[in-house]
Amino acid sequence: MSDAKASRVRVRARIRGRVQGVWFRGATAEEARRQGVDGWVRNCADGAVEAVFEGRRESVDAVVAFVRRGPPAARVESVELGKEAPAGETGFSIRGSGA
Repeated sequence: MSDAKASRVRVRARIRGRVQGVWFRGATAEEARRQGVDGWVRNCADGAVEAVFEGRRESVDAVVAFVRRGPPAARVESVELGKEAPAGETGFSIRGSGA
């Protein structure tokens, strides 16, 4: 395994609060791309936002710090994080609604 692959981390986040209809997904995608983080973000049927961030630990940590506060119109109440094995995500996308 190359050093680049070995140093990648993957985190799944579930963000709750006023996070839909406030440009949360778009702002998250912008921040992830700025940090060089791969993955995706989507709205959930229960009003939460779910996202997967994959990349260098420092970059993923920076995006997680961003979603803890969100864009100006958002009100983040909680962020649940789970570590996962890197899956080789490439690029960052905004997905349609999920479960």
